[in-house]
Amino acid sequence: MLSPMTPIAATRSPCPPGACICEREQLLATPDTDLRIFNLTRQAEKVLLERLENIQSLSDLEHMQRRMHEQLGIEVQIDPGFNEVRTMRGISIRLVEQPGLCRKTRQAIPAAIRRALEKRPEIAYKLLDGHDLLRDT
Repeated sequence: MLSPMTPIAATRSPCPPGACICEREQLLATPDTDLRIFNLTRQAEKVLLERLENIQSLSDLEHMQRRMHEQLGIEVQIDPGFNEVRTMRGISIRLVEQPGLCRKTRQAIPAAIRRALEKRPEIAYKLLDGHDLLRDT
């Protein structure tokens, strides 16, 4: 029996079979694996996406990247694309492959960040400047 002081962590419910590439069962079957990703419930994902869409600065975005890595093990890489960056689509936003991360979440996080960059282009400019792309402008 659980004692009243034992916290019960909510875990993400499994995806329908064949609908996702998250490899949940294999991850759960492997001993000594990082299961932090299962703390991202559907409700927590909605809060995360809303927070990402409403970032106010580059430091806020970097803070969110650090927190996602610390709390969930999700590593988000944001870099200028290989070609010219003429629009927000030229900025590469990708998640490092990670078992347990649902297909929809893999698409939703970069989309939320892209929407935030479109709302606040100054964040994208600072991001590009950090990669020395706006040095001569």
